[in-house]
Amino acid sequence: MSDKAPSTHTAFTTLPCVDIAGLFSSDVAVRYKVAQQLGQAARDVGFLYITGHGVSPVLRQRLVERAQEYFARPLDDKMRFYIGQSENHSGYVPEGEEKLGDGAVDCKEAYDVNYDYRSDLGRRPMLGPTQWPDAPGFQEDVHAYYQAALNVANALFRGFALALELKEDALTRHVNHPPSQLRMIHYPYNSSAPSDRPGIGAHTDYECFTILLPTAPGLEVLNGAGEWIDVPLKEDAFVINIGDMLEVLSNGQFVATSHRVRKVKEERYSFPLFCACDYDTEIAPLASLTHNKPEREYISLKCGDHLYAQTIQTFTYLKERLARGEISMPENSQATDSFGYHGR
Repeated sequence: MSDKAPSTHTAFTTLPCVDIAGLFSSDVAVRYKVAQQLGQAARDVGFLYITGHGVSPVLRQRLVERAQEYFARPLDDKMRFYIGQSENHSGYVPEGEEKLGDGAVDCKEAYDVNYDYRSDLGRRPMLGPTQWPDAPGFQEDVHAYYQAALNVANALFRGFALALELKEDALTRHVNHPPSQLRMIHYPYNSSAPSDRPGIGAHTDYECFTILLPTAPGLEVLNGAGEWIDVPLKEDAFVINIGDMLEVLSNGQFVATSHRVRKVKEERYSFPLFCACDYDTEIAPLASLTHNKPEREYISLKCGDHLYAQTIQTFTYLKERLARGEISMPENSQATDSFGYHGR
């Protein structure tokens, strides 16, 4: 590892905001102008707000309502759709199932929705049919939001490619049936919970980038000076952050940014869409970006294998399968916290 500062990020105290409406323009010059703003935010901060995304307030509100209805169910009812019985790592995640960071139990529950891949060809450990609950309207409303958010993801993939001086389709050509996961997360408010027990511990996201819709404050981001910066809500905006895979693809120009959710001061729902490439995409520094040697060298990772390896290391049901010899770690598996600030 380098002896230099642990992050290329600036000592930012607020997040930049980029209006991405221009990414949907037919004028490449307009798209390029927005891409330059995205690139600066990705290099200096690794986190940003976006507006002009085109996802309607109605779709967003229906997503929140479906989550509120589902998580209000009794635990036994929710556990009928436990993630450990799914084919593509989808379903209900009870509190205590998942551990990140220092191993503390996160104070949250979730429902995970993956790319609903129905074909028998190309099945992978995290690519297959989604386990949908029997809650009225859940599949219809959540799927509608998922598709709208994927449309935003495709625009951002094109924008980040332009920001790296690549062809506009350099990334989207690898995004056809991606294991991009939408998490519906519920952070219940508990006044008696220990003050040092987080909603979720410090980590980087595994995929290329994340599109986040939160309903309440609580998110904190680690800046280049090693300080935790609060991320307040911004009206009609998504929060975007760079993940492990885009750090690798960009040869370290963009750095995966560590973040956490502190003990919440009110009930909080959070909806991150983790945007990935296709399962078998080789994640390595893109050839045209390797002329400048980064502070660290990156090994080649297969997109889906990296996701699977990280998931095995954080979910109890997969850890137990690994211990029983039912599954094995993929080739070139990396430890959690291998990228971004913690990786350095």
